Amino acid sequence: MSLVSHATGERRGENHWLLRFELHLPHAYAAVWPALTTPDGLRGWLAAADVLERRLGGAITLRWLNTTAVATGRVTAWDVERVAEYTVTEHGRIRFHLEPVGTDSTVIRFVNERRGPETERLDRLAGWHEHFELLDSALAGRPADWSAWTDIRRTALREAYASFSRT
Repeated sequence: MSLVSHATGERRGENHWLLRFELHLPHAYAAVWPALTTPDGLRGWLAAADVLERRLGGAITLRWLNTTAVATGRVTAWDVERVAEYTVTEHGRIRFHLEPVGTDSTVIRFVNERRGPETERLDRLAGWHEHFELLDSALAGRPADWSAWTDIRRTALREAYASFSRT
């Protein structure tokens, strides 16, 4: 079963997108929050957080370890153990809304609001999908080995999203 149960890309105007994912993770809420909101947690699945001021209005700098991308910005929503939102250059607004399910599962409702041409929509859907698979692995004790990363999985996911978009 895929941990990504819902992924869409909705147009919000010319070159304005709202990407949504709903993740059902078989990991305790107490483990998921730090994976989304601490430098050590983020490094295991998303990016190095060279700067992360964990408060509303705090600065953030994310440096992707599988590309040369660096994004700077601010923490634009912060509800401890429930909502973390970062608005950064390159990637726009990225929001994680957590809900515990019992004691050993968590649902994340994720939104990425960004600007960019239609040609980037499938790339971004595939990219986030792959990062969420890496999140699941990191939470299971297998953080990403960025030195061994390739774009094979992302390419396959992009093709799957393109095929889904045509139906």
